[in-house]
Amino acid sequence: MRGLLISGTASGVGKTTVALAIIAGMQRRGLAVQPFKCGPDFLDTGHHTRIAGRTARNLDTWMLSADANRNALRSAARGADVLVAEGMMGLFDGKSGSDEVGSSAEIAKLLQLPVVLVLDASTSARSIAAVVLGFESYDPGLPLAGVILNRVAGECHYEMLREAIASSCNTKVLGWLPHDPTIAIPERHLGLRSAIENNEIEQDAATDKLAALAQKYLELDALLELRCGMVMDHVASRTTPLPAAQVSLRVGVACDEAFSFYYEDNLDLLREQGAEIIRFSPLHDRALPRNLDALYLGGGYPEIHAARLSDNSGMLRDIQAFADSGKPIYAECGGMMYLAQTLTTVDGTSFPMSRVLPFSVQMTKELQRFGYVTVTFLEDCLLGPRGSTVRGHSFHCSRILAQERIENAYLADYSLSGQSVAEGFRHNNVLASYIHLHFRANPSLARNFVTSIMIARALSAVTA
Repeated sequence: MRGLLISGTASGVGKTTVALAIIAGMQRRGLAVQPFKCGPDFLDTGHHTRIAGRTARNLDTWMLSADANRNALRSAARGADVLVAEGMMGLFDGKSGSDEVGSSAEIAKLLQLPVVLVLDASTSARSIAAVVLGFESYDPGLPLAGVILNRVAGECHYEMLREAIASSCNTKVLGWLPHDPTIAIPERHLGLRSAIENNEIEQDAATDKLAALAQKYLELDALLELRCGMVMDHVASRTTPLPAAQVSLRVGVACDEAFSFYYEDNLDLLREQGAEIIRFSPLHDRALPRNLDALYLGGGYPEIHAARLSDNSGMLRDIQAFADSGKPIYAECGGMMYLAQTLTTVDGTSFPMSRVLPFSVQMTKELQRFGYVTVTFLEDCLLGPRGSTVRGHSFHCSRILAQERIENAYLADYSLSGQSVAEGFRHNNVLASYIHLHFRANPSLARNFVTSIMIARALSAVTA
C-alpha cells in the first residue's frame, strides 16, 4: 500500500501544515487518504480528520505495543488508497535523549513507513544541506525518502536550497511551500485551535488553499510512489467480543467544541464489545439522549465554553440525575472538569458545573502535569480489577481545589518527572481522571467497561 510518514527536524517547522496540504492534495485527486498522528496528540488528528474525511488514528510506541500499533494501522487502512502519518516533535525525539523509544523514527521503522522530512527554510541558504546530511547519516537504518522545504521565500530561494541539497546529499527534494501566514493554524494554551471550532466556510476555504498549494508546489506523483512495507492483511483485534445476543448497550459520548479529545481506537474497542456509541453535545443539546446505559466524557476545552456549559441547566440536571441513578460515567480531563462543583477560569470567574464530583477545578496559566503516564489500578473500578496496568498521557493547565474525601483508583507513575501520584477519582459509579488512557494499551479495559455497564444495568433492573 502507498504510504509515508511526514516528520520534521524539530517542533514548529510546519509538519502539520505540510501534512494537511499533502492530505488535501491527494484527496482532491479522488484518493481515499487514511491519516495518522504519531504520539498522543488530539488536536492534529482533528484537522487530519476534517480534511481527509476519514477519522485519524494515533500511533505511539510508548503507550502501545508493537502489535497494537500494527493492528491499529491495518484496521484503519481498510478501504484507503494511501496512508499519511504525521510525526511528533523532531524525527528522533522520544521519551529520552539516549534512545529512540517513542519517537517518530521508531514508529517509521516498526511500521515500515518511508520518511519525508520537513525543514523550515525561512532563514536558510546553503547550510540547509548540512542539516539534511546530518539526518541522512544519523540513523543508517532509517533512509529518508525525501525532504520538503517549508516557508520558502520564493522560486529563487527554493532553487538555491535545492541546488545545495542536490550537490551534497542523496535525499530527494520533493517540493516546497511558500511562507504564507494565512494557512497557519491559530494556537492556544494546549496547542492548536481545534478543527471543530472553525465554521464550515472557513474549513472549505482552508482546504481549497492547501490543496492548491500542494498541487502547485509539491511533488505529489513522487509522494504517491512511496510504499508502506507492512503487509496489510486484516489482523483481528486480540480482544474477545461478548456474544452479540447478550449485548445491547448505548454509551453516550460528549462531542462538540468543548469535548473532542478522544482516541478513536477507544471507541472502536467499545464497539467491538457490542456498545453503540451515541454522540451528544453538552453545549447544544438541552437533554441527554434517551435510554443511555453509560457516559464517556472526554477531554477538550470546557474552560473556553464554561459560561455556555453552565447556562445549559437542562443538560446539567440530566448529568446529575444520570450519576444519581448509579449508571457508570467515565470521564477524562475536560470531562472530569465538567463533573466538578465549579470551574474557575484564569480571570477568576467561577461557573457552576454538574456538581457530580465533590471538588472544584481552577484553571492555571502553567502546565500542571505533562507527559506519558503508567497507571496501576489501586482497586477494582469501572475499567478493570485491582493491579491492572495501562498507559496514557496527561496534559492540562488546571488544578483541583480543596476537596472532600474521595477514593483514588489509580497510582499514576509519570515518566518525565518520575513522580508516583494517587489519581483516578472514584465516586459512586463515576471514574474520573486527568489522564487520557489509550485502551489499546490494555484492550481488556473496553471489555471490563462494557461488563461494568451490564452489571450496573442488571442491578438497576433488580432494584426497580
